[in-house]
Amino acid sequence: MRAILTHPRYTGRQVWNRQRTDHDLIDPANTTLGHRDVIRWNSPTDWIISTRPAHPALVSEADFITVQNLRIRRETTSGHTYLLAGLLCCGICSRRMESHWTHHRPGYRCRHGHTSATQPDPGRAPNAYLREDQVLPHLPALHLRLTSRLGRPGSASVSRYAVHPTPTQAIAHLRSEEITLTYDPAARTLTANTPQTERITIS
Repeated sequence: MRAILTHPRYTGRQVWNRQRTDHDLIDPANTTLGHRDVIRWNSPTDWIISTRPAHPALVSEADFITVQNLRIRRETTSGHTYLLAGLLCCGICSRRMESHWTHHRPGYRCRHGHTSATQPDPGRAPNAYLREDQVLPHLPALHLRLTSRLGRPGSASVSRYAVHPTPTQAIAHLRSEEITLTYDPAARTLTANTPQTERITIS
């Protein structure tokens, strides 16, 4: 829960190095197109956190965590089940993607801060959409790569699921290790915010 505990707006602490700018190829198959800047979240282990509050906290850390847990439970108990609620971030604006039920199945979207109450901005990036069923089949392979790189020998996450992990087990690992996945709608990739950046392509 370190990412929640050190949120500067609520706890009063200053946090540096939360994000980085990567220079990704626009098209790996055609390098002449050049690169584009993509902002991604760094792993919480790479954050630099002030030891003293820089300003008074708006709420206590305990209250903030309670509210966050209520939000996640509300998303998962609203009549629909969202297995990836809280785990996906937008690669365009770095916001957390919101759960979105569409065409009788779970999905996730990011409107980059736009709401129906704001005026349309012609230059705004189009909404990002991602179907849950397009992600789940790729999670077992991502889990194996994450645990082989980051897992500690003999840990439960490695020994229990090392052979044939299920999507459910992979999701449990993401939550227990506080790993989020950043979705790039142009490249159709999901990137884990881990020191060894693991990336999967969504077909």
